[in-house]
Amino acid sequence: MIKMYLKVLYSLLLMLSFYGIPSTGQKKKETLLSEKVGQLMDWTGKRAVIRMNGEKFRRFVKAPPRNYSVVIMFTALQPQRQCGVCKQADEEYQILANSWRYSSAFTNKVFFATVDFDEGSDVFQMLNMNSAPSFIHFPAKGKPKKSDSYELQVRGFAAEQLARWVGDRTDVQIRVIRPPNYAGPLMLGFLLAVIGGLAYLRRNNLEFLYNKNVWAFSALCFCLIMTSGQMWNHIRGPPYAHKNPTTGQVSYIHGSSQAQFVAETHIVLLFNSAVTMGMVLLHEAATSDMDIGKRKSMYLDISLSSLPVSLLSLDLCLYFSLSLSISIFLSLSFN
Repeated sequence: MIKMYLKVLYSLLLMLSFYGIPSTGQKKKETLLSEKVGQLMDWTGKRAVIRMNGEKFRRFVKAPPRNYSVVIMFTALQPQRQCGVCKQADEEYQILANSWRYSSAFTNKVFFATVDFDEGSDVFQMLNMNSAPSFIHFPAKGKPKKSDSYELQVRGFAAEQLARWVGDRTDVQIRVIRPPNYAGPLMLGFLLAVIGGLAYLRRNNLEFLYNKNVWAFSALCFCLIMTSGQMWNHIRGPPYAHKNPTTGQVSYIHGSSQAQFVAETHIVLLFNSAVTMGMVLLHEAATSDMDIGKRKSMYLDISLSSLPVSLLSLDLCLYFSLSLSISIFLSLSFN
């Protein structure tokens, strides 16, 4: 009986030696993790977005131990970089981070940080990054996967889109709260006041409301705006253009068929407007009461003025058709 009690006591002591009493290395690991989380919480209390350089990135993001996720925006905000998109993306990123910082659901499981190219160029080299802005999620365990890199050119940099991506990667749902913007209501009020003033001044002559040309022009403007992709821009919030910080080359047309820049909307709007204007002028030239000589002259002027636009439109159509054909051929070949 005594031998059995001794065996049980020996087993308990052995289990305590392995599991009950933490080792010195384990204590150091927990202490280091506590210090890192405490430092990040202190920085977040001062600024919602933590500014990091190469040293801070290696210590708080790359080096273990870590039980928290870090979302980092890699950017180039210095004036000499001339990155207008970076400033716009930074504003949206600040809105997202502040929405999380002042949320009632705020925890120490997710932190938001930024690395500027001029303050952490070694980080850009470490990650083989050659463009900005970029967003990457560094999970608490393991290395970032492909889905941890935000598709900026496809989804845009609106705070709401970033919040959805962060929710997908971290299971942390962030309700974006934007600061009040009175520019829209003021402009709407001013426009309504102008329309109301004009209607009041012409209260005795409101025949322009029954003018079909006025309504036709308004409907045409609405159609041109919608067909140019303005609604897609409003939903996704894409950048106006993309500038490569390495080469300095500016791209106004997106290389993917699933995304676009704001500049593309303006280009398409101008092309559609030119084609529409040409059709209207041709109709006017054909139905006008002027003599045949002046009609021929008008036809010639319209044709010459629309020739560059037509050639450019044809070139663009051929270019994108050829690119699409090559992409389909390559995908079928590899499959």
